Amino acid sequence: MKIKPRLDKVPGGLMLVPLFIGAVINTCYPGAGGYFGSFTNGILKGTIPILGVWFFCMGATIRLRASGAVLKKSGTLVVVKILTAWVVALIASRFLPLDGVQSGFFTGISTLVLATSMNMTNGGRYASLMQQYGSKEDFAAFVLMSIESGPLLTMIILGSAGVASFEPRLFLGAVLPFILGFILGNLDDDLREFFGRAMPTLIPFFAFSLGSAIDLPVIRDTGMLGILLGVGVIIATGIPLILADKFIVGGDGTAGIAASSSATPFLIAEMNPVFKSQVAAATALVATAVIVTSLLVPILTALWAKWPGGDKANRIRPPAPSTNVCGRGQ
Repeated sequence: MKIKPRLDKVPGGLMLVPLFIGAVINTCYPGAGGYFGSFTNGILKGTIPILGVWFFCMGATIRLRASGAVLKKSGTLVVVKILTAWVVALIASRFLPLDGVQSGFFTGISTLVLATSMNMTNGGRYASLMQQYGSKEDFAAFVLMSIESGPLLTMIILGSAGVASFEPRLFLGAVLPFILGFILGNLDDDLREFFGRAMPTLIPFFAFSLGSAIDLPVIRDTGMLGILLGVGVIIATGIPLILADKFIVGGDGTAGIAASSSATPFLIAEMNPVFKSQVAAATALVATAVIVTSLLVPILTALWAKWPGGDKANRIRPPAPSTNVCGRGQ
């Protein structure tokens, strides 16, 4: 039975399908983890340790000796997306209550939801799209884009917007696995390749664990708002990213579209109890937005890359991630 090829046909399938399975289990059998205990409970409830290992491996893939073009491309995209998310969070913090909207159509919308959905990029989705549609420089921009997959920058945005404060040890704890992986990966090319190969394998596991914290009726109840949030993320971040890619770093906008995806707010709530009450609604809303961006961003990226009059004919197909990001030939 060919399961993997079928998953690959689903946009973001390696993440979305396990996430959905976890959500179904949590909805139908919310006590399954406690009932089985041991390793089964560890997988169902192990989002934090699984993501910790993933961030470590991600850090190991990043080379210190990245070229100037790569740093310019990735740095520009990261800065633009951070600034966009910061502006949105700053505006939202002035109009939304700290614990989010509690009634009406916009129930669940909060500064946490907006900042997380706008800032946290799905680094794996970006890398896979750029491998298919981007140039070598576009693909290698994963060097810094991957940092946005973690909670650190969102914590900084929420802090600077005056929404919450985080103790310095929490900032260090959020980035320490990444730093340790980065150090080891740059000390030893073999370790970079070894840990880098683990990243794709971990994706379905942390997706399944994230899904096991989602109650499907909550997504149903917030579905339309979540869809609008996902579309809003693409519009609000996609337009500035396309413009930056075209007019600042000399690209054609393909990398900008691919970077306009979203990720989960789960870790932020784990680091500051003030957001605990928002976890269910925030996770449901952003999970819907993640699904929307995972479906639309690949389609929009493919259409943009094939748009007549672009310089796609001059693109050089990047090598596989194991040689470009993690290997020695970069």
